[in-house]
Amino acid sequence: MTDTSDERALATWLTGLEPLDLARLLLRRGVSANAPFRDGFDVAEGLLDAASVDRALTALPRSELIALGDAVRQSAAVDPAARPALRDLALLRADGRPFAAVASAVAHAATARPSAFAPVGTTGPAPAAADAAESAAAAERAAASVGALADLVSMSLDQPLTVTAAGAVTATDRRRLVETHVVADGDELDDLLALGAATRLLVRAGREWRVTEAGEAWLLGSAAARWTAVATSWRDALPAPVRAPDGAFLPPDAWAVERPLDPDWPATVATLRRRAVRWGLLTPTGAIPAWTTSLRRGGDPDASALAALLPDEIDAIYLQADLTAIAPGPLTSALDLRLRTMATRESRAQASTYRFSAESLSAAVAAGETAASLRTFLETLSLTGIPQPLAYLIDQVAARHGLVRVGTDAATGRTRVDSDDPQLLDTIAVDQSLRAMGFVSADGRLTSRIPRDAVYWGLADTRYPVVAVDADGAVEPLHRRRSVVQAALPSDPATALLPLAEALRASGDGDADAAWLERELEQAVRARATVVVAVRLPDGSAREFTLEAAGLGGGRLRGRDRAADIERTLPVSSIVGVRPLP
Repeated sequence: MTDTSDERALATWLTGLEPLDLARLLLRRGVSANAPFRDGFDVAEGLLDAASVDRALTALPRSELIALGDAVRQSAAVDPAARPALRDLALLRADGRPFAAVASAVAHAATARPSAFAPVGTTGPAPAAADAAESAAAAERAAASVGALADLVSMSLDQPLTVTAAGAVTATDRRRLVETHVVADGDELDDLLALGAATRLLVRAGREWRVTEAGEAWLLGSAAARWTAVATSWRDALPAPVRAPDGAFLPPDAWAVERPLDPDWPATVATLRRRAVRWGLLTPTGAIPAWTTSLRRGGDPDASALAALLPDEIDAIYLQADLTAIAPGPLTSALDLRLRTMATRESRAQASTYRFSAESLSAAVAAGETAASLRTFLETLSLTGIPQPLAYLIDQVAARHGLVRVGTDAATGRTRVDSDDPQLLDTIAVDQSLRAMGFVSADGRLTSRIPRDAVYWGLADTRYPVVAVDADGAVEPLHRRRSVVQAALPSDPATALLPLAEALRASGDGDADAAWLERELEQAVRARATVVVAVRLPDGSAREFTLEAAGLGGGRLRGRDRAADIERTLPVSSIVGVRPLP
């Protein structure tokens, strides 16, 4: 049960806080920005409510639970070392003692879960160092994860992943990523997206995962640089119970006991460890490779130790007569990204395979490549020259490119499709896969009400040699690639609660004693309680009345006088105190 003196003391303290500090406290205590609080007394009542206190205790680390438990058992103040954090959560009085509602909740929890309030010893020795075999396996996992995340970021430039209303990636996109061997399963996808979001490579924009400017720049870094950025962000995003203020984090084997009242904590710890293992920061047994040691102590990861176990990046490939390219090692980032604009990667490992096709080369030409630029790039990259079948395919694709031209008719505003090959236009006109375009034949061309870009991509997707042209008839390359977004620094989530905090702060600028008195009277009337009301009479003396509170309005309190058995109406301005009937 809430103690009214606690409620009043807490309300006074709350309304004295700066708005941003109050907003942060409300956020930590799980208060909604739409909470129906009118003043600091409402907030104090809400924060001292049993359910709210229980939620606060659930989120506390073991050390703070122990400090609270000791104080409650000894009816004493909390240990000074633990006071600031608990005071910031509005769990302690000014003298360091738990509020009555908090003490009651702690006593109940300590009876139900005594182990949560007991020390578990020290955090133990530092994690074991990974041996050579474990380090090699961790490096391999790190390399695979860096490549998979790079694939996700790269693919999202052209086709952002879509999400459901609940925030999960849609089943269609999950299936596509698994079938193309970007990820092995949904857990890997979720882990990589979480790591990418922590590093601000990807951000949620509406119902899509979009690439940021930082993500686009990250793609151009070396494997070690990519790994370092994500590893550091993973460490910085660890929850407070396992992370020290200096950036260090506890040995992973100690994480499980750090939030003993939280039923979701075991699953949280399992997810954190799984992502650390996936990124090569931990081994499955909890050992730490050399490159994680400094990161665990709060410093930068030792990427050089990891790089020593990664295969060297290369800048050359073998082009083969079967229209494939073999990279005998990981290609440097820039070369890999450009090669994938003209060839489809079929496998990703230390040796990767890419395949050229008419479709992949057509996409490259549509994006601005020419036969000459393709040849120059491949000749520079290839250790075996350009095989004749590939050279022939490049020439064939370049020759056919632009046979179909899509533009906008200036006079009618309709989309216009032209070609020097009338038979090809006839084929397009009867192509059932393009029925939605609503093509109409007129004057040796096709027209459509569908916008130019949509018509262009419809023709491109059905393998027609199409180009887009501008109003002057010049070729205008179109790109499916979405523009990258600028990921602002993460905003303080407490700002969403600032309007509420400012309103509460303003409500405390008046007469706190009068506000508290009015609140007590309102509660008495609401409960039809019998209270003792102290009234100052005109002659300056005071008199007490024992009333069954019945109504409050117009500046007057109505109630039945228990002693005289009559109805009394007392001016609120004359009431100087109210207390429950003993």
